[in-house]
Amino acid sequence: MADFPSGNRSSMLQLVLVPGLITLAVTLLRLLGELLNWPRVLFNPVAGGPWSIVGITWLAPIFGIYFAARLSSRGQAPASAGRAVGCAILAVIVIVALSYLGSVLHMQRSFTGRLVYIWMVTVIAAFVTLPGWPALFKAMLAYAYAARIPVAVLMFFAFRGNWGTHYDALPSDLPPGYGLFAKYLMLGFLPQLIFWVAYTVVSGMLLGSITAALLRLVRPAPPNMPSSN
Repeated sequence: MADFPSGNRSSMLQLVLVPGLITLAVTLLRLLGELLNWPRVLFNPVAGGPWSIVGITWLAPIFGIYFAARLSSRGQAPASAGRAVGCAILAVIVIVALSYLGSVLHMQRSFTGRLVYIWMVTVIAAFVTLPGWPALFKAMLAYAYAARIPVAVLMFFAFRGNWGTHYDALPSDLPPGYGLFAKYLMLGFLPQLIFWVAYTVVSGMLLGSITAALLRLVRPAPPNMPSSN
């Protein structure tokens, strides 16, 4: 992976700090809205919280655009914008194809098997994007963990306290017999740090790579600063 020009760790921290804090603020706002029963269209408390307007799922592609613009301005645009976009699109194709293959081969019959298969598919797709733009991949991965680790911690307390939010809501097909630790592991900790991290990387790489391609059309790369490999 490509390093930042100087002080790799400090540069990465500077890049993801504000997006990470914004994401944390949205996470806490989401929790507050669900606990106080604010409008469901904004704060959906059902399992998975689908289509809730207030949520951090939407932030991944948005910050992908942000990181792409920042990296490009630093002279760390992808060596080939076309390859970056192509790898990101290929990752989406991989998700669709492997998901279809899994359904055809009945690889998702059990509840646990379905979760593990979905995690595997998204992780594979995330790594498919890596060759296209390693610097953006690194930024998206750092942001993904900054965004999802707080959620994983929050979910433990939500499961333990039965808060009635989407953070502790259970899917309708959850098999009986799951205790606190098993529920948290399979529905909280592992999904947040595997599936949602991979989702963040793929969605950010897709929008970010498209952004880099558009930026290359409207402005040249900074002089004497090579593109990122």
